[in-house]
Amino acid sequence: MAPWVLHVDLDQFIAAVEVLRRPELRGRPVVVGGDGDPTKRGVVSTASYEARAHGVHSGLPLRTAVRRCPDAVFLPVDRDLYEAASAQVMATLRSLGAVVEVLGWDEAFLAVDGDPEAMADEIRDRVRAATGLDCTVGIGRNKLQAKLATGFGKPAGVFTLTPETWFEVLGDRPVDALWGIGAKTAKRLGGLGLVTVSDLAAADPAALAEEFGPATGPWLVRLAQGRDDSSVSDAPYVPRSRGRETTFQDDLGDWTDVRAAVSGLARRIAGDVAADGRPIVRVIVKIRYAPFTTRTHGKTLAAPTVDADLIEEGALAALDAFTGRRPVRLVGVRVEFER
Repeated sequence: MAPWVLHVDLDQFIAAVEVLRRPELRGRPVVVGGDGDPTKRGVVSTASYEARAHGVHSGLPLRTAVRRCPDAVFLPVDRDLYEAASAQVMATLRSLGAVVEVLGWDEAFLAVDGDPEAMADEIRDRVRAATGLDCTVGIGRNKLQAKLATGFGKPAGVFTLTPETWFEVLGDRPVDALWGIGAKTAKRLGGLGLVTVSDLAAADPAALAEEFGPATGPWLVRLAQGRDDSSVSDAPYVPRSRGRETTFQDDLGDWTDVRAAVSGLARRIAGDVAADGRPIVRVIVKIRYAPFTTRTHGKTLAAPTVDADLIEEGALAALDAFTGRRPVRLVGVRVEFER
């Protein structure tokens, strides 16, 4: 394993790509989401830093975004444009000769020997020269440290986080500052008196194993201690799941219509993944009630399958777990692949 790991994260990626296409928007608040019409239902995919200053962020309803930032420019999502820009960035990173692990459109890990800060500067220069995009680079002794370091370097900076500085930087921060801990887990940890990263790092792994399970409990302690043994791999990125969702401009009050929407999405996903031939093991249904409450339920299939009928059947079984029959504004279906 190389002595250093670098995490490269493109700044406000989607918004930045749109500004490259429309230079006249530079410095203005830009919001990308849906078909670009903030009077319709939909959510924000990304927002420029200027829009974020007004409280606009990913996942926010577009109608709320326009109320918070009425002067923003709203643009439709252009997936092909972002994929092309991402491919150019990743090709630039691979040209450096390091092992590159792609995490998605806008971020990647690199395993690096030598001077990590010099490499970070070179990465930022090369990406900007090749694409016009800015990126932030986090430096660490492992992927966890590098990933968290990036957040302290934004925008367009470099930050280093090592075992020697780990608790100085993160010790007093809440546990959900850690990569991999969300609000629900943080709440459960808080109930155990584990509020900060330092609290969790000093916890008894055996006690947490009883609370969270034999694998997750000790892993949470290692996470808080800044430990991560996973290596940077240049194996092709393989998605673990795939999904589709539909936002309705008028609420669905009849759950017969909700059921039909779930069936349709499940069959569309079955068609999406048919060419891959990767068996599906679990189906998850997302329901967003009006005005904006989201719930999910999943169904593990009896056996891995690519059969559309069985995928649809699993989605409808997951839907049956919803007890509320309130009006629905969004339906989503996601499938998880066999690993």
